[in-house]
Amino acid sequence: MEKRQSASELTSALSILQLGPDQKLTPSPMLSNLLYQAPQKRKPRKLVSLCIGVLGEYLEEIISDLSDISAGFPPELKLIVLAIARRRRLLNDEVLTTLAEPSWELLDVSGSDITDDGLVSIAKICTNLHAIDISRCENVTAAGVSEIIRQCRFLEVFRCGGGPRCNLTARRCLSLFKPKLNVIEADSWEELDTSSISSGAESLRWLLWPKIDDDSKSILSTECPRIIVNPNPSPIGFHGRHKVPIEAFPEIPLDHSIVEDIDPRTWAISVPPSTFAERNANPPSSNEVPLLPLAERFRLAILSRETRLAPKRAKNARQNRRRAEREYLMNSINAKSVALAGQASKFLKNM
Repeated sequence: MEKRQSASELTSALSILQLGPDQKLTPSPMLSNLLYQAPQKRKPRKLVSLCIGVLGEYLEEIISDLSDISAGFPPELKLIVLAIARRRRLLNDEVLTTLAEPSWELLDVSGSDITDDGLVSIAKICTNLHAIDISRCENVTAAGVSEIIRQCRFLEVFRCGGGPRCNLTARRCLSLFKPKLNVIEADSWEELDTSSISSGAESLRWLLWPKIDDDSKSILSTECPRIIVNPNPSPIGFHGRHKVPIEAFPEIPLDHSIVEDIDPRTWAISVPPSTFAERNANPPSSNEVPLLPLAERFRLAILSRETRLAPKRAKNARQNRRRAEREYLMNSINAKSVALAGQASKFLKNM
């Protein structure tokens, strides 16, 4: 009797749990944010990351000589410098083209002063881009976006919008996002070039446009359902049947993984509140010598070192030359005969 009663209680308890095979797990966005923001044990930073961090702190002072400084940097370090420049509000067309590398697969220029000229230049260099973020770039128009889409055939993630002007640019690019076939006349299909058969964003899969209007969203969902607009990834990383890449997470910056090992204080520009008051109260005197930039001080230090070591290097050169002459006289028979002949002629003159 007791066994039957316990069995019935167990059955009722299992029915409350609703452990059916067709039950679907619906993760909450809060859980996704908690998983992303979960604190992890911090490893010691790499020496390269520390050096790049120091370089980034003085990026304003060396930005004019960035082409010479970064000439020997590998592509991944140049991408880190680009991310730091973006965070310090120093990214423009000149910096972008100076650091650009063909091996880059992602590019984040959001909130920068990039123009169409910079995008056209970067499209010719970085043709292997898989993800790009041009959100909050007020100087970018549909012409620059068209060049990016035409040159970067592997582009999968595109981030845009972020302001009234940027939203207008994104609406003008709707026809570029949708791939279409071109009508081409040829005698044989073997003579056709694959790049001329189709145009548009053929590989585009994820479009992040925060404030997309209903008409644009309806056009994309109807005419190009392959493009997923503003995906909402779950904690396990799936959006329906498709796995959402980390580059398509809207709450994560596109270049987050690039600067993950860099100290955030590198791009944090903190000025004490009293600094501005002190400057206004005590303006700099006209006789006061202005502080030289770090690059100029470094150049002057090298010149001073060269001037200080120049006499010693000249002395060493003279000593080496005399030592070489003595070794030549000691080891060469011809030199010995010439020296002896000279001594003999002097002896005969004296007689």
